[in-house]
Amino acid sequence: MNSKSSKREVQIFSDGSCIKNPGPGGYGTILRYYKYEKILSKGYFLTTNNRMELIGVIIGLELLRYPCNVIVTTDSNYVCQGGTKWIYLWKKKNWKRSNGLPVSNIDLWKRMDTIVKKHKIKWNLIKGHSGHLENTFCDKLAKRAANNPSQEDREYLEICLNKEQI
Repeated sequence: MNSKSSKREVQIFSDGSCIKNPGPGGYGTILRYYKYEKILSKGYFLTTNNRMELIGVIIGLELLRYPCNVIVTTDSNYVCQGGTKWIYLWKKKNWKRSNGLPVSNIDLWKRMDTIVKKHKIKWNLIKGHSGHLENTFCDKLAKRAANNPSQEDREYLEICLNKEQI
């Protein structure tokens, strides 16, 4: 049962939203395993759109208790490019971008790096607002969560405070 083909097949659909950027934000995520679905959504008082896009996917992946074959469907080029290409380049450069500056959202990319090692992931980039059923639903969840925040994005607040101290 160690072969990759024996892994559970899971689909994750996710979207993020931000009212202003930065501002209140939220994510909406669907985990699907056969006919079973788990709907996830949470709003944050102050964050960015890219952080919400990332957090939605990360939360979905972190909920998987066993190694899985995962199809991640998102309309975020930032998440897809980051998960398939950029993350490996950033790691080689000690989490620095090509211009030598630190990677944005490094806390989340490091979480992503840890969790993707456990699964075989296929990244599926779709066009946003194109009528894709699950993406449309996730978009509504994310917007609703952004309009009703309940959480602090502590890592983002820490980043903001550190920038003000410089």
